[in-house]
Amino acid sequence: MLQEMGITLWQPAPKTAPAVAEQRPVDRSAARAAAGQAAGVDAAVMERPPAAQPRQPQTQPQRPAPAHATVTTAPAQGSASSSSATANATLRAPQALYPNADAAATPKELGSGWLVVFETATPDEPFGGDSGKLLDNMLRAMRLHLHPRTHACVLERSVPGGQEINTDAVKAALAETIAELQPALVLILGLGAARATLGNREPLGRLRAAQHRLADGTPAIVSYDPAYLLRAPDAKASAWADLCHALAVVRKAADN
Repeated sequence: MLQEMGITLWQPAPKTAPAVAEQRPVDRSAARAAAGQAAGVDAAVMERPPAAQPRQPQTQPQRPAPAHATVTTAPAQGSASSSSATANATLRAPQALYPNADAAATPKELGSGWLVVFETATPDEPFGGDSGKLLDNMLRAMRLHLHPRTHACVLERSVPGGQEINTDAVKAALAETIAELQPALVLILGLGAARATLGNREPLGRLRAAQHRLADGTPAIVSYDPAYLLRAPDAKASAWADLCHALAVVRKAADN
């Protein structure tokens, strides 16, 4: 303000400042690089995702096996494999089918008696169900309803199905029954009954075509069982041929 007004201001000379240590020039480019490097480090630190924390091990619950998974179980010691398993079978005590028939009116050509061996779903009632009704019709067509010594032995398996049958017990029971009844012929109906009583592994067609002799010499004829004939009515003609063959065998023996 004094200078603007033209007034000269005299001031004492300034005191000499103490010596200051020599200062080195600052390299601004290096400073800027250092600053930029620091800024880059900070940016990298901000952009770096946080370090993953180690997860504590977790116990996974045991999942059930899927439905289609195959579980292999070792067979129990001493048990038979399914491929070689055999089912026990019982030959029931003989039942008189027509006990009220008049023995005096029995045709001579029917022989001393008949024994029919077969399987049925109603072992206590041989004539039960549709297959039993068909069996009754078959025997009546042969006139066996006139014979009071027409008996039936039902083969009963311990396990239903197509398993192999242990034939030893069946053969022993059949031999005892034949020794007791002394039938003129044993009529075997069905593949299962035929294989159990004869111990023969041939198919039904070959078993039907042959005339068999049991251990004591009693003749046996094989044919279809009534349950099969209900499923395959076309086989009834062949079954009737088998029954006629059985009648012929007994008639021939009675004539002699």
